[in-house]
Amino acid sequence: MPRVLIYDTTLRDGRQGAGIAFGTHDLITIVRRLDALGVDYIEAGWPGSNPRDVEFFNLLRHERLVHAKIAAFGSTRHPRNSAGDDPVLRCLAASGAPVITIFGKSWDLHVREVLGITEKENLRVIRESVAWLKDQGREVIYDAEHFFDGYRAHPEYALSTLRAAAEAGADSITLCETNGGMLPFEVEKITADVIREIALPIGVHCHNDSGCGVANSLAAVRAGAALVQGTVNGLGERCGNANLCTIIADLALKMGYEILPGPRHLAELSDVSRLVSELANMPHDPSLPYVGANAFAHKAGVHVNAVQKNAAAYEHTQPELVGNTQRILLSEYSGRSSIIAKAREFNLDLEGREIPAKILELVKDLENSGFQFEGAEASFELLIRQALGQFSPGFELKGFRIITHKIENNDSVNEATIKVVVNGIEEMAVAEGDGPVNALDRALRKVLERFYPVLKEMSLADYKVRILNGNAATAAKTRVLIESKFGDEVWGTVGVSENIIEASYQALVDSIEYLFMKYAGRADG
Repeated sequence: MPRVLIYDTTLRDGRQGAGIAFGTHDLITIVRRLDALGVDYIEAGWPGSNPRDVEFFNLLRHERLVHAKIAAFGSTRHPRNSAGDDPVLRCLAASGAPVITIFGKSWDLHVREVLGITEKENLRVIRESVAWLKDQGREVIYDAEHFFDGYRAHPEYALSTLRAAAEAGADSITLCETNGGMLPFEVEKITADVIREIALPIGVHCHNDSGCGVANSLAAVRAGAALVQGTVNGLGERCGNANLCTIIADLALKMGYEILPGPRHLAELSDVSRLVSELANMPHDPSLPYVGANAFAHKAGVHVNAVQKNAAAYEHTQPELVGNTQRILLSEYSGRSSIIAKAREFNLDLEGREIPAKILELVKDLENSGFQFEGAEASFELLIRQALGQFSPGFELKGFRIITHKIENNDSVNEATIKVVVNGIEEMAVAEGDGPVNALDRALRKVLERFYPVLKEMSLADYKVRILNGNAATAAKTRVLIESKFGDEVWGTVGVSENIIEASYQALVDSIEYLFMKYAGRADG
C-alpha cells in the first residue's frame, strides 16, 4: 500500500470550534507532541490574523522538529490587490513556515455571491497567488474550498480552479468538503474524477456536519487521495472536523496504509488525544473510537465472560496498538466473570471462590440504591478487600457537625467539627472551609495527618455531584464522585445519600482509606 500523509489542523481549524482556546505554551506543547507522534504537516495558524498567531510563528522558528513540517494558512490574494502587495500573502511569506496552505474558491456560487467577481477573474486570483508564493521558495498546498459542492453544481468550472493552481506550480491540492454535508459514495466518486484529471497529489479535508467526516476521508483515500487533513478528537467549527485519531487508526489497522513512522508511534495516539482535551480544558470524550476510555470497556456479564476467553470476541482490534487498555466495568449488568476479572486487575485471584457471588449481589444492591463504580474503582477495590478480610480501616468516625453561618455582606462561614478514633485514641478537630465539604475535609485532615503524614501529599483532582431522582426535589438522592491524586496516580471514589454532605463524606473517606491502603500499609493481605 502507498503512504498516506497526515496533515493536522487542530491548531487552526480545531481552534475555531466553540469554547476552544489554547495558550501559546499549549500550542507549542501540542506541536511537539504531534511531531513526536509522527504527523507529516502541522498547520499552526493564520499569520497576521491575530497577535497570538504572530507570537506563535515567531516561537516556531526556534523549534527543531524531527518529522513534521509547519504550515501557515491563509487565503488567496484579495481581488483588488496584486499578489506582491497583498497583506495576507506577505504575512504568509514572512511567517517563516516552510509550507504555505492557501484556500481559494472552487464553487461558482461563492465566486459570484461571496467574492463578487467573475469566474475568469477568480482563476487569475488563484493562479497569481500560488505563483507568487512559489517564487518565495515555499512548498504550496492549495486548499480548494467548497470543492465537492462546487463540483456537484458545475464540475468543469470546479476542475478549472484546480488546473489554475496546478499550472501556477502548486505542490499538491486538497479537496475541501467544507460544509460537511456529503456522503462517502459521493466523495469517493468525485475524488476519483479529480485524480483522473489532475496530475498532482490530491488530499482531502472533511467536516462532520452529516456525521461522515471520518468515512468521507477514508472514501477519498480509497479513491486515491494521498493526504488527509483533520483535527485531534475532531475539534472544529459547528460539528467539528474529521477526527484524525480515528482516521489514522483506521488507515493503519483496517486499510493497511503506511501511516506515521511506525507502530511505536501509533501507540502514542491515546496519549495525544487526552493531552489535546486537557489543554483545551475539555473533558476527554470516553466514547471516542480507539482512544476513548470506553473504547475497549466491557460491562455486560456475557461480554466480560467472552473477552476473558478471547478478547477478539468483542474487540475489533488490540487496544494496546493505539495506546489504550481493556476495561471491565461493574454494574447491575455485571456477572460473576466481571467480578473475577476486575479483581484480577487488583492482583486478587477470586477464581473458584464463593466470594464473587456475594460481591456481585452487594454490587447490584448498591447500584440499585444509586452507587456507580465505573468511575470509582478505588471504592470497588476497597469493597472487595473488605469482603476478603484484607483491609482494616485507618480510623473510626464517632461523628461530625457542620455549621454554615450567613453574614450580612453575602459571605458565608463554613465550620466543621469532627470526632474520630485513630489507633484507639479519640481525637477531635475543628476547621473552616470555602464550603461545607471543604471544611469537613480540612477538619479530617487536621486529625489524620498527624498519624498518616502521607495524606499531606494527596490532593483533590475533581468533584462531581449528580442528582439521581430529581422528582424528589430538595429531598432527592445525591451521588458524589471524587477523583484524588497522589503523584501521578489518580483514583475515583463514590458516595450516595439524600444528604449531599454525607455522600461527600463517604466518597472522601474512601479516597483517604484507599491512600492508606496503598501507601500507609493498611492492607492486611
